[in-house]
Amino acid sequence: MPDLTPYRPNVGVVLFHADGRVWYGRRAGQAGPYNWQFPQGGVDKGEDLEAAARRELAEETGVVSVELLARTDDWIVYDYPAEVVGTAHARGWRGQKQHWFAFRFTGDEAEIDLNADVANGGHAEFDAWRWDVLSAAPGLIVPFKRAAYEQVVETFISLTD
Repeated sequence: MPDLTPYRPNVGVVLFHADGRVWYGRRAGQAGPYNWQFPQGGVDKGEDLEAAARRELAEETGVVSVELLARTDDWIVYDYPAEVVGTAHARGWRGQKQHWFAFRFTGDEAEIDLNADVANGGHAEFDAWRWDVLSAAPGLIVPFKRAAYEQVVETFISLTD
């Protein structure tokens, strides 16, 4: 097992619609074509991973009506590209290590609020959203995260049936 110390602890969420499609958010302020992704974010010191996933999902999408379907067993790791390492975005980390969670959305689409965290002093992570097939994910994400998204798709593809 490689040393994961230089990787920022992170969680990612694949939100499943009842019909098997998944939720994608378009990154606010990021030009296309690789600007669609799943909700994700950092884990606070001492925070439970599932609690972090639920918090990030609520902050970035407003969604709280979910049931847990599955999660990854191990960390999925990706490195930041050279142009990101050493920037404020990287904050001294080499990349991110992520545990991924699959949740089924059990609410009404009116619950989705891309500005949910703005009232709490946060910012809007996404400026648009859509439902689409899970297998589209690697082609929508920035290239440096593509291998991680391929692992996520492989792990959760059986949930689309």
